[in-house]
Amino acid sequence: MSENVENLILEMLKSLRNEMQTVRSEMHDEFRDVKLRLASLERGQAKSHADYADLYGDHARQQAAIDRLVERIERVEKRLELSGSP
Repeated sequence: MSENVENLILEMLKSLRNEMQTVRSEMHDEFRDVKLRLASLERGQAKSHADYADLYGDHARQQAAIDRLVERIERVEKRLELSGSP
């Protein structure tokens, strides 16, 4: 009788071990998927930051060009004596 109980307990433990291995495997796969998705989000965020930096650089270059044009226009107006009179 005790042998039957021991066999029953062993069978239950084997069943639990198999279930735990299945759960571990599934969790490992899910965790890998989450890590891949997180990496994808991080790459997207980094690209957004790089795009924003490029736009800011473009804006700075355009503003510098506008400033140079304003200076040139002011020099032309001064030479033509147009700057003081409306």
